[in-house]
Amino acid sequence: MEENTFYITEDVLASKNMRFVNNLIDLIPQYAIMYAISYSFFYIGEFTGNYALNDYWAEISTVEDYFYSYLLLFLYYFIMESTTHRTLGKYATKTMVVMTNGQKPTHKDIAKRSLSRMIPFDALSFLGTNGKGWHDVISNTYVVDIAKFEAIKKSYDELEQIGAHLIKDK
Repeated sequence: MEENTFYITEDVLASKNMRFVNNLIDLIPQYAIMYAISYSFFYIGEFTGNYALNDYWAEISTVEDYFYSYLLLFLYYFIMESTTHRTLGKYATKTMVVMTNGQKPTHKDIAKRSLSRMIPFDALSFLGTNGKGWHDVISNTYVVDIAKFEAIKKSYDELEQIGAHLIKDK
């Protein structure tokens, strides 16, 4: 007998509006961290009288700025999504990241997802026709509405249990 497999369907996907709100909310901690680093370097200089870090930070090149920004972007998404499968934006909209089969992504999947976010204009790629961002497609992940996802998953699991009992009782 062939085993049924659960797959994510369009009806459980997070809406484009939810995805957009996720993006906006997730920018806030990233900017806050960058500003905190900047002010920390300034206050370290004030406290120690050594302004080397502050001077370095104030005079970084565009390439260095992109490097640090993308490093922070990667770390933010990788740490948040690999530990909780959600970011602050996803907590606000009650969404989460899952694989095609409804399972939680591995660290490798999240690393692919986080690295893919460095593609220019990826942050808005989910606004396309299928509602999936490039980072979703590359990592084979989905962002789902938790309430809808759990309801469908529960129904699927209950049907699987019924099927297992029918086969066992034969």
